[in-house]
Amino acid sequence: MPEEAAVKDTPLKIRIGHSPDADDAFMFYALARGKIDTGPYQFQHELVDIETLNRRAFRGELELTALSLHAYAHLSDHYLLCTCGASMGDRYGPMLVARTKQPLDTYRRATIAVPGTLTTAYLALRLCLGMEFRQVVVPFDRILDAVVAGEYEGQPIDAGLIIHEGQLTYTEQNLELIVDTGQWWYEQTGLPLPLGANGVRKNLGQPVIADVQRLLHASIEYGLQHRREALEYALEFGRGLDPAKADEFVAMYVNDWTLDIGPRGRQAITELLARGHAAGVIPKLVTPEFVG
Repeated sequence: MPEEAAVKDTPLKIRIGHSPDADDAFMFYALARGKIDTGPYQFQHELVDIETLNRRAFRGELELTALSLHAYAHLSDHYLLCTCGASMGDRYGPMLVARTKQPLDTYRRATIAVPGTLTTAYLALRLCLGMEFRQVVVPFDRILDAVVAGEYEGQPIDAGLIIHEGQLTYTEQNLELIVDTGQWWYEQTGLPLPLGANGVRKNLGQPVIADVQRLLHASIEYGLQHRREALEYALEFGRGLDPAKADEFVAMYVNDWTLDIGPRGRQAITELLARGHAAGVIPKLVTPEFVG
């Protein structure tokens, strides 16, 4: 039987891993709620924080998974990057926050709560500070509280590297912005900061890979075209965000970049991986590979 016919005739389970956040929920709404025809594919959603997804990708557990671009540098032999579904920080991105504002150089000697050492947030801060720093890995949704408390599980915390909705809510806890790594990156490169992308496992074969990307694109497009209903669904994952802030957060990371990263997005990913390697954070120089 030709391979393409087998693809059409044989049901195939596609496990999707993504973060339990409003932007990812918005992106996958149509697939999660059966709003689009998926043909012979059955999609199973697994909602896990990004650092856990990064670690799971080393075992190849998921056919389609959100990946930090930093983690992808270690996984390029096993995953292709989809050209849709990426999170790009266009002059904004992960933020370093603290209880009091000090010069950026001060934080080279600080202990910083980070959401994981394979996250792009960690890579971006390493590049921004220009050196290694003391870090404590803290679940991303507990970093703000750890900074306010000045400790996490008995370890001192001077500052925190925040991702997801914390970028919109840190002022509610009277914390100060030290640096926005997305703005810093833009000033350095003139490019958006590529934070995450969806990786599809190479061993699925080209027909399945193409179908998975097509359905992912269709899901994103459906959400953007049915914004109100997709936002109502996304609010279930907003961790206290009101509708206006949820809408703002989704707009930051589900937009034209998400439908197609385009040549400039590809350039940004290539530049990030090259700079990460030059700084010694990424062990080998990786040229990103994309679906299609």
